[in-house]
Amino acid sequence: MSTLLYLLQLASPSLPVGAYSYSEAIETLVSQEKITNAVTLERWIKAELKWGSIGLDVAIISRLYSDDSSRLDYWNSWLSAVRETQELKEQSHQMGFSLLRLISTIEPVLASQLNEQLNQEEVNFAIAYSALASYWQISVEDAILGYLHSWVSNLVAAGLKLIPLGQSEAQKILLSLAPSIIDKAQYILTTKELPYSCSWGLSLASMEHANLYSRLFRS
Repeated sequence: MSTLLYLLQLASPSLPVGAYSYSEAIETLVSQEKITNAVTLERWIKAELKWGSIGLDVAIISRLYSDDSSRLDYWNSWLSAVRETQELKEQSHQMGFSLLRLISTIEPVLASQLNEQLNQEEVNFAIAYSALASYWQISVEDAILGYLHSWVSNLVAAGLKLIPLGQSEAQKILLSLAPSIIDKAQYILTTKELPYSCSWGLSLASMEHANLYSRLFRS
């Protein structure tokens, strides 16, 4: 029971890492009228779940549960290298920094261990998330499901503000995407190779985001 409470805290929208300030290019797609309603928002998120770079994050979370701690620095560098755009890289680093700062407050022993294992100032969110989830003895299966659900919830919340959607429509989207979340988690947990990412649409939309006339989100 205690690990469930830990997972709920780690995946909570109230976790002070600034996730709410990012739309991951949904703001661009709304401005271009490519996402205009609940149907198109759900279709975009479902495609990103299946083909996008979110799969790389959870793949690394899975590997960090079984890898030696000396690999932490390697996988952090790897994740930074595969970020499609500067905005997406800065998002991951900012959220990782915020989570590490929280860890130093609530779990100082873990913070000390991470300081010894990481030789980089910029830490990706998935790395810090995996470290805390493992330290709290959350199973890798639950950690991945929590990460994916939190990610989906944040993008739906962005759509709620931008399109806008009704609260009931947003909840319907979350329920509809549950099977895709489960499928992605199962694939990550059973594959022996790193999944590929085919997210050129996200890359192009993310690059355009900085040029928008007005913005609500940082990405």
